[in-house]
Amino acid sequence: MSQQKLTAPYGSWSSPITSDVVSGAGKTLCGTAVDSFGRLLWLESRPTESGRSVVVKGGDDEATDITPKEFSVRTLANEYGGGDFSVSGDTVFFSNYDDQRLYMQSIGSKAESPPPVALSPDFGGPLVAYADGVFDKRFNRYITVREDRRESVSTSVTTIVAVELDESVIQDPKVLISGNDFYAFPRLDNDGKRIAWIEWSHPNMPWDRSQLWVGYISDNGDVYKRVCVAGADPTIVESPTEPKWSSEGELFFITDRNIGFWNLHKWVEADNKVVPVYSLEAEFTRPSWVYSINSYEMINGQKRLIACSYRQKGRSYLGVLDMNKNALTDLQIPFTDLRNITSGANCLYVEGASAIHPLSIAKVTLDDQASKILDFKVIWSSSPTSSKYESYFSSPEFIEFPTGVPGENAYAYYYPPANPMYEASKEEKPPLLLESHGGPTDEAHGSLNLNIQFWTSRGWAFVDVNYGGSSGYGRKFRERLLKNWGIVDVNDCCSCAQFLVKSGKADGERLCITGCSAGGYTTLAALAFKNIFKAGASLFGVADLKMLKEQSVKFEAYYIDNLVGSENAFVERNPMNSVNQFSCPVILFQGLEDKVVNPEQARIIYKALKSKGLPVALVEYEGEQHGFRMAENIKFTLEQQMVFFARLVGHFKVADEFKSVKIDNFD
Repeated sequence: MSQQKLTAPYGSWSSPITSDVVSGAGKTLCGTAVDSFGRLLWLESRPTESGRSVVVKGGDDEATDITPKEFSVRTLANEYGGGDFSVSGDTVFFSNYDDQRLYMQSIGSKAESPPPVALSPDFGGPLVAYADGVFDKRFNRYITVREDRRESVSTSVTTIVAVELDESVIQDPKVLISGNDFYAFPRLDNDGKRIAWIEWSHPNMPWDRSQLWVGYISDNGDVYKRVCVAGADPTIVESPTEPKWSSEGELFFITDRNIGFWNLHKWVEADNKVVPVYSLEAEFTRPSWVYSINSYEMINGQKRLIACSYRQKGRSYLGVLDMNKNALTDLQIPFTDLRNITSGANCLYVEGASAIHPLSIAKVTLDDQASKILDFKVIWSSSPTSSKYESYFSSPEFIEFPTGVPGENAYAYYYPPANPMYEASKEEKPPLLLESHGGPTDEAHGSLNLNIQFWTSRGWAFVDVNYGGSSGYGRKFRERLLKNWGIVDVNDCCSCAQFLVKSGKADGERLCITGCSAGGYTTLAALAFKNIFKAGASLFGVADLKMLKEQSVKFEAYYIDNLVGSENAFVERNPMNSVNQFSCPVILFQGLEDKVVNPEQARIIYKALKSKGLPVALVEYEGEQHGFRMAENIKFTLEQQMVFFARLVGHFKVADEFKSVKIDNFD
C-alpha cells in the first residue's frame, strides 16, 4: 500500500538529498587511459580533498590511488586545462598543479608505485604549463603542448615541444612547432614519422575556425615538412578537431564543413584531400574548452571499425561506424549523455550519465564483430551512493520552446518538483529556478545532477536552458550568439520561463535565475534588462564586460569581442552600467583566486546594488578559483542560494535549518 503524501507548500518539503550529500558526491572525471597491462586508469577531482585531482588505477578487487598525496594532477594550460595526464605502457606522464611541471611515474605491476620524477625545468612557480601529450617511442621523448607564461599570462607563448626522458639531466624542452597562437592534439602515427596537430589564431576560438596540419619527422627528430589538411581554404568555414591515426596509418578527424555539424572525416594523403566518413546532422564532438577530448576510438583488433559518440536533439548515442559498409550501428546502453571513449581489450570504456545515472565510467564488452554488447558494467561513479535517493529524482523533460524570433526555437530540460513524501495543493504552482549555463559556448545535458535534485526534491521546479549559442545543435545554432551575447541568451531564458508559466508548470511570481561564469553574466543581464525574474544568483559571474575584456586570459582575448561586437554594445549590455535598472534581490558568490573573472567584478556590482538599496549579499571564498572545488564551499553556496530565494521570493519556510548570510538592505 502506498503511503499517503503530506500536503505542504512547494519549496518547504524535507528531503534526504542534503547539501552534504550534494557536496560529497561531486567527484569530477578528468580523463581515462589504458596501460600496457590492460588496466583502466582515470583522473578524478575530489571536493573532499579541497579539489585535489588523483590518477586512480583500476583492478580486479579495488581501485588504487597512483598519485602521491603531495601531488595534484592538473594543468593550467589555457587556464581551463584538460589533457592533464597520459599513459604509455606502464608509465604515467602528468602535470602537477602546484608547480605546473611535467612529471613521469612508473606504475608497473606492483601494488605501490615509485615516486614521480620531474621532467621539465623548475621556474620557481607555475609559470610554464604542459597539456595533451603523447609518448614518442622512436626518440624516447614526450611530445606535448606547452604554454609559457614567463613574460605574462596575457601574452603567453604556446608551442608543441619535445621533452627528453633523461631524468638525470633536466633540459629545456625542444620546440618542434611554433608560430601560431594556439596548438592542441599533437598525435603521432604508429611509426613516429608523422605528427598531426590542430592550431588556430586570434581572434578565433577553436570551434570558430581552426586548422589541421600534418608534419613529417626527420631522422634527427625535427619536423621538416608540413601540410595543411583542413582549414586553410578561406571559402570553407570549418573547425577541424580530434585528429587520430589508425593502425594502418590513415588520419581521421572531425570537422563541421559541408553540413554544419561536427562529423567524421578522413585525409587522403596522396591527393591531400578530405573526404567525409559518415554524414549526419549530429555533433560527433564538443567545443574544445579543455584539451584532449576523445569522442571516438579505433576499436582494438577491428580494422575499419570506429566507436563513436554523437549528440542529436539533446541526447547522446554510442555507435560503431563500419567504414567498409558506410553504416552506423547504435549500441543500446543506459547512458543518454556521453563524454569520452577509451578503447580496451575487446571492450570500450565509456564516460557517461543519464537521468538516473551520475557521471560514470562503464566497461562495454563487445562481441567479436563489435556489433553487439555482451556486457555493460559501471566500474566508477562520481556518486556511488546516489541510487538510494532514486525515488526522489525528478526526471527531466526535454522541451523545445519558441524564442520570439519567427521560425527559431531553443531547448531546455525541465525538472518538475518530485518527492514521494509530499505534494502541494492543486491551486499552487511551483517556484522555478532557471539555470543559464556557462561558456556561453557550452551545453546543458539533462543528466543526473544532485545539485538540481536538491531543489526539485524540496518542491522547486528547475529548468536548464540551451539558449541560442549553446553547443550540441550545430554551427548555425551556435553562431546565433555572435555579436548578440546579452540579447539572444537573455531573451531565450526569459522566453523559456514565460513558456513554462503559460504551460502551468511554474509560478510567474516566483521565478528565479542562476548561472556560473558566463551564465552569471546572463543572470545579471536578465535582471538588469528584463522584468521577468524576481531574484538571481551569480556564481563567479561577469558583471562588467569592459573589465572582462581588459583582463581576459590569452585563450579568450578576443572571445568577448566576437560575442559582444561593437564598442557601443559593451556599454549598452553591461550590467554594471545599468545598475539603476535592477529591481530585485541578488546574491553573488566569488572565488578570490579566480583568474578568468576578477573577484573585483563581484565586489563592484555588490557595492553598487547595495548603494541602490536592493537586497544583496556577497559570499567570497579564499583559495577558490574559477569554479568551486572544495566540498564545504559547494555546500555553503547551495544552502545560501536556497535560503536567499526562499526568504525574498518564496514566501515559505525551508525545511532545513540553514543559517543565512547577512543580506544588505533586508536584514
